Amino acid sequence: MLLEHLNDSLEAFQEIVDTQHMGMRPCDVLDDPPVADPAVRFRDRATHLLGSWLSPSHREHMTDIAGLQLQTEIVAHTAAIEIAVHGWDVSQSCGDRRPIPAGLATDMLDIAPMLITEYARQPLFAPAQVAHSTNPSDRLIAFLGRNPDP
Repeated sequence: MLLEHLNDSLEAFQEIVDTQHMGMRPCDVLDDPPVADPAVRFRDRATHLLGSWLSPSHREHMTDIAGLQLQTEIVAHTAAIEIAVHGWDVSQSCGDRRPIPAGLATDMLDIAPMLITEYARQPLFAPAQVAHSTNPSDRLIAFLGRNPDP
């Protein structure tokens, strides 16, 4: 289910990159043909999305998300947090327990409070947890309502 959620997210972010627009549509509408392995689909979509974001033609745009205008850079930050944190979730579920790289987590800690305010937290995120560590990955994970302690 987590990989399917990630695949849906990547599809939505790809739509934004391709069209500077994202409408509201049912979650079960997928443009890709079914792939038996959701991890393979995730890898393929992530690779394609990264290539698209790196294209200079996609910078400095405004994006329309259900009638709300946002800078594409904000959408890119949101995508980065989504992918990194759910990557952490996948790692945890596999028993690997890999942290988000410190530099990436530090950058995301600077941005996350602007995107995930207390007003907007529910129902998408649990209340922020207390991180008993100064590790940036643990602090980010705790901010997003997850328990960073194994």
